[in-house]
Amino acid sequence: MAEALAQARTAADLGEVPVGAVLVDGASGEVLVRAHNLVERDADPTAHAEILAIRQAAARLGVPRLEQAELYVTLEPCAMCAAAISFARIKRLIFGAYDPKGGGVDHGARFFEQPTCHHRPEVIGGLQEQECGALLQDFFKARR
Repeated sequence: MAEALAQARTAADLGEVPVGAVLVDGASGEVLVRAHNLVERDADPTAHAEILAIRQAAARLGVPRLEQAELYVTLEPCAMCAAAISFARIKRLIFGAYDPKGGGVDHGARFFEQPTCHHRPEVIGGLQEQECGALLQDFFKARR
């Protein structure tokens, strides 16, 4: 999660919502990719850290499914990202701050609990929740 937080800080420095993601090979522990939000820079509403990490890892490995991968992300994924995590067959999702307004895992759509969800990763929420949440709060407070 420390590396995901570093990615989130990089995003904040770029004026992006500070969300960072790191995809790790669950078997070896090797970091496959690191990513952060690039929505503003790329003028792309889908350029969330999780989506970018999944795209990069799939391209790097040459496979559409990342069945042994563990995704660390600083914020509870939205429904779009939860769907991508499911479609990529991510083994385990570990996130920091909960997102009662936009989350799609423990809040909102609760994507993995839907009967149409074909793959449900193991989910661990709240890892370094305070630090992840403070980064987001500070970012938005500075913009008000």
